[in-house]
Amino acid sequence: MGSDNLAEAIVQPINDQVKKLTAKGGGSSSSSPPPSTGIELFSGKYYAASAIGGLVACGPTHSAICPLDLVKCRRQVDSSLYSSNLQGFSKIIKSEGLGGLFTGFGATFIGYSFQGIGKYCGYEYFKKTYGDLVGPENFKNYKTGVYLAASASAEFLADIALCPFEMIKVKTQTTIPPYATNVFDGWKKLVASEGTAGLYKGLVPLWARQIPYTMVKFSTFEKTVEEIYKYLGKPVSSYTPIQQTGVSFLGGYIAGIFCAIISHPADVMVSKINGDKKPTESTGQALSRIYKQIGFSGVWNGLPVRIIMVGTLTGFQWLIYDSFKVYVGLPTTGGH
Repeated sequence: MGSDNLAEAIVQPINDQVKKLTAKGGGSSSSSPPPSTGIELFSGKYYAASAIGGLVACGPTHSAICPLDLVKCRRQVDSSLYSSNLQGFSKIIKSEGLGGLFTGFGATFIGYSFQGIGKYCGYEYFKKTYGDLVGPENFKNYKTGVYLAASASAEFLADIALCPFEMIKVKTQTTIPPYATNVFDGWKKLVASEGTAGLYKGLVPLWARQIPYTMVKFSTFEKTVEEIYKYLGKPVSSYTPIQQTGVSFLGGYIAGIFCAIISHPADVMVSKINGDKKPTESTGQALSRIYKQIGFSGVWNGLPVRIIMVGTLTGFQWLIYDSFKVYVGLPTTGGH
């Protein structure tokens, strides 16, 4: 399929929906931006709204896919444990009950809520800061570089908040029976056995997974949304908020596919190192030992299911985040 045909296949459904809504009269009320709520762009209230939007976008969505994440993590740590995801679900329900599918739910919700705050609020802040630093002309010509730098900076800080909870989550999910009964039990056990530093022993692999992931997530999203509106041929303000958030979902889903691929080897290593790093090892020694055990093919274990999981997750995160921005009277992200 040629690039023109591929682009048309991706955006045609949105174009058709735009025409339908316009025909029904939806276009006339959408030619103006959402009503103002008095939130000035790039003000303290703007960043506070971004923080809340990030929390709402990340905490609930990551928690919702906890059963899929549980099976994925266990298969990454021990590929012989379940022959398929369905078998994994079946075995977990049979041995641990239906609630067993939500092992690690609390750590997931708390950790990714904190991460969402740092990631989205931080991105908005650093994008504005770096954009001002390079100036309007350079931003116009090199905005992808600004998106990459802003998202990397935001994720670097967000992962510091996420790391202890990711550590508890993975350790609880990948041990049978589970390492801890809840977040606080896991925190107490980890600190008692390894000290506070034990909560951060997976930070370097987490950065290796999350920073490239987020750089792709934000820069690809921005570029995809820009190209969709360019193809549709009208400015963002010409479309209803519902249409704009539909574009956000599509752009997020496409970005999520690329995110899953580029970050998957590091995702496998995070699962491995959080469950198998010896107290006497450095992170580098643990990574080297684990890689020798699983080899190159091992770091790609579970990729298909992660593409589905991350694509859907990323699409819904952008949908929720931009829907929240519209709700409080702010413009959607990208394409402006």
